[in-house]
Amino acid sequence: MVGLQSYTFMAIAMAGILGNSLGGIILSRAHPRIVLVIFTSLLLVQLAISFATREDSLGLSHTMDHDPPKKSVLDSIRLQFSDLLAALNDNNISRPLVWVIASISVVPILSGTIFCYQTQFLNLDPSIIGMSRVTGQMVLLSLIVLYDRFWKRISMRKLIGMVQILYASSLLLDLILVKQVNLKVGIPNDVFALFFASLAETIATFKTMPFFVLIASLCPAGCEASLIPFLASALCLLSIVSGFFGIGLASLLGITSGNYISLPLGSLLQCLAALVPLGWINNLPPSGPIVEQDRSMGGSKRCGRIQRAGKVVLNFHLP
Repeated sequence: MVGLQSYTFMAIAMAGILGNSLGGIILSRAHPRIVLVIFTSLLLVQLAISFATREDSLGLSHTMDHDPPKKSVLDSIRLQFSDLLAALNDNNISRPLVWVIASISVVPILSGTIFCYQTQFLNLDPSIIGMSRVTGQMVLLSLIVLYDRFWKRISMRKLIGMVQILYASSLLLDLILVKQVNLKVGIPNDVFALFFASLAETIATFKTMPFFVLIASLCPAGCEASLIPFLASALCLLSIVSGFFGIGLASLLGITSGNYISLPLGSLLQCLAALVPLGWINNLPPSGPIVEQDRSMGGSKRCGRIQRAGKVVLNFHLP
């Protein structure tokens, strides 16, 4: 269902606002171990509810050509993997996927180093950094609403290009904090961190949403359960990889807990790395797909055999 992704990201942003706010309040009144037990218990409750909930109770419609329920788990996994490969063979799907994955992996993330600098060198209260997450989630929610209301009509190549430039620019905010430029204009470190410490992460999260919308509209019927989780898993994995690259960059520059002299150079290299994906932005469609509202609920068992004619009308052609 195209359009559901926007509402999903809105729900995640609102949950982030609530969770970070409650976490900050509880952390200020209880021991960190108690906070850990509380949040771990909530996750276990959620996991138990997920296991206890039957798919039939959600009121989901089923296609007439679903696989027989008696199919073995191994056969189901093999079929899903085959469907995933068939979908990835489509350049209209694979090339945007490669771009968003590469755009994340090429940027070394120094968030851990910046956090140590803020708390150890600037002596900022960790609660300030935590509340900055709330500010970031509020910005994310605002961006998603704007996208759902207005920006969906903008060419995806143009939109993602602007967002990527904005993301690269937001990485320079760490440079401003390290050089203490904010103090020169009268902005205290805690206030600057509260409003800008999580801005780059917020923009990076928002950048992925148009790709989920695009993939959902291009994905052949029956392959959503394979392709969408593949994209989400790849983004999570590459975020971890970029974090390792950040650790390597910090070690290469000689940044330690007592030496932050090279941190401005690291922030500058981050910004330059974020601009690199603009060199192959032609892999993105010049405009989004037009999805018919009465998309057929039927389809073949193998998504590789599905013909998109009459289901998804594409108004672009990748060069």
